[in-house]
Amino acid sequence: MTIENKFARLTRNTRAARFFIPVGLALIVFGVILFLFKNDDYLETTGKITAVKELPIDTTAEDKHQEYDVDLTYTVDGKEYTGTFSNLSGTYKVGDDIKVYYDGKDPSKITNSKIGIYIPIALVAAGVLAIVFGIAKTVGEFKKSKQLDSIGAFPDKEFESYKTAPGITEYYFRFDGQHTKPGYIIEDANRNVLFEGKMTKQALIGARTYEFRNHQNGKTESHEVGHTMTSTYNNEFFSVRSWFKFDGKNVWDVLHEQGFRMTTDLHSKFPYMVYNVAKNGAAFARVETCGVYVHEDEEAQHKVTVPSGSMYYRFWTGSDDFEALFLNIFAISESEQAVVE
Repeated sequence: MTIENKFARLTRNTRAARFFIPVGLALIVFGVILFLFKNDDYLETTGKITAVKELPIDTTAEDKHQEYDVDLTYTVDGKEYTGTFSNLSGTYKVGDDIKVYYDGKDPSKITNSKIGIYIPIALVAAGVLAIVFGIAKTVGEFKKSKQLDSIGAFPDKEFESYKTAPGITEYYFRFDGQHTKPGYIIEDANRNVLFEGKMTKQALIGARTYEFRNHQNGKTESHEVGHTMTSTYNNEFFSVRSWFKFDGKNVWDVLHEQGFRMTTDLHSKFPYMVYNVAKNGAAFARVETCGVYVHEDEEAQHKVTVPSGSMYYRFWTGSDDFEALFLNIFAISESEQAVVE
């Protein structure tokens, strides 16, 4: 497993904990602070406004409303007290009545609103739930990683000389937009089309329909392909997880269930990407992104190292399971995923 995949696994597995646990702790702390300042036992009286001061309007705020500091007097048990309410919104005039809440034990302590016990309790409860969710989600992610490992240790050494090993053939995967049904095709060195997946129904929202056709055996199947979904926490590159639904399921789950795993090397053929694909713990294919010139007879153009997006690949394999080969590369291309497993 490459360092990119190890780091990606760590960040993906812990992203929920790194997001929800700090949020949960912050909610708990805030709830405890509010609990310490709760004043639901304060008593109510009516005061008189003695002065109103307009505060400068914050021009950088979206809601540019006027706020005031209000001086007031109020009487408790025959004794007059003075106080100030700060940063009030609304309309205030000298001589108007104003509601005052005061501490029965120390009437000099006042507020213009009450903080009951329910809000602090709700914040603490929300914080606890966030922490529990973060922990549970993290445990689930590590369990999923363990399940992937149970498929078999990734055969890194098998890929060291994979492309030149006996029985390995080079093929070409490229975008084909020259027909009424745009999509992708797999070709051999003689440009014979071995497999193709063409879009037969476009949809801006919801699933698109693709027709997968195996030219080796004549088998044709229709599949529902969703649009790319990307989720991330704190915009961390390695925690980005791109996927799409394939016949209603996460395409990476579909591949994992078939025994496939994949590692990505971000640096060995910069600016291109290298993907090593294993099935049930054995080397299955090596995939490399390339420019629009994918064939050997276009070698001069192919060597121009200008990234062309995610639509052109050269790959090497000893397998004739073109349906599986196509789906693996299709998943890379359509999801725009950088680091996968």
